[in-house]
Amino acid sequence: MRICIFGAGAIGGYLGAELASSDVDVTLIARGPHLEAMQRDGLKLLIGGEERISHPNCTSDPAEAGHQDYVIITLKAHSVPGIVETIQPLIGPDTTVVTAVNGIPWWYFHGLKGPWQEHRLESVDPGGVQWDRIGPARVLGCIVYPACDMPAPGVIQHVEGNRFSLGEPGGERSERATRLSEAMIAAGLKAPVRPRIRDEIWIKLWGNLCFNPISALTHAMLDEVATDPGTREVSKAMMVEAQAVGEALGVKFNIDVEKRLDGAAAVGPHKTSMLQDLEKGRPMEIDALLTSVQELARLTEIGSPTIDTVLALIQQRARIAGVY
Repeated sequence: MRICIFGAGAIGGYLGAELASSDVDVTLIARGPHLEAMQRDGLKLLIGGEERISHPNCTSDPAEAGHQDYVIITLKAHSVPGIVETIQPLIGPDTTVVTAVNGIPWWYFHGLKGPWQEHRLESVDPGGVQWDRIGPARVLGCIVYPACDMPAPGVIQHVEGNRFSLGEPGGERSERATRLSEAMIAAGLKAPVRPRIRDEIWIKLWGNLCFNPISALTHAMLDEVATDPGTREVSKAMMVEAQAVGEALGVKFNIDVEKRLDGAAAVGPHKTSMLQDLEKGRPMEIDALLTSVQELARLTEIGSPTIDTVLALIQQRARIAGVY
């Protein structure tokens, strides 16, 4: 089995290191000092108090890797449209593209029965570039749960978690989903194949769409956003609006808002990814986490006043910072 991971940063590097320890032909697409370090010294994974070094294929040129069985994209959502042409040498007639990306995916309505089947989302796929050049029929959904850091080029620090939920847009348990799941499990990862992958997409998004922008606007840690009376109420209002949109699309929420908020508070003083990106002068995942939900609210004709307000604020904050 040939697997290419495009975007071998913290999450991609962790996934690549674990797969490289098993019977899988792994190629990592990276660039800059991180690529140089991996090519020179191998990929170092710090996990469970141990240090493991693996030597997967590493390159900046997808043409060197050739056609793959699976291409797993682990970039931030806003970066993916810009690499659609770059990944074409990796895609053969039977290649599966796995979208290990946060937020509402561009293929969301592919295979989803109902009035919006095959509808395209402009907020996460401007101009339909991914839909046209990758194609939704190739896609296998993936939800990422591990937390990892990259303290130095060529070094991945695993913090917690090892689950990557997989799911077909149509809900079937396909051979390609099963094969990848088995390969990931053999590498020591959890990789369940879910029949309702969109439910899980929304449960993760549910917290991200409020905690991330609020923390970026206030510079508060996750536990502060979830416990401060004011920001907890704003978060709750955003989650209630999002739940109404998700349910209009057929999503089932298996946890209530208060428990989701309490769960975030229990994580402790965690700095959200959006706040980290803002502090480092990098683009934030605004469109995948918020604009997409606003677009879906418009589509389903459901009001989202709190989401709209917070979205306007974080967009302006990003523009002032020069990252939007």
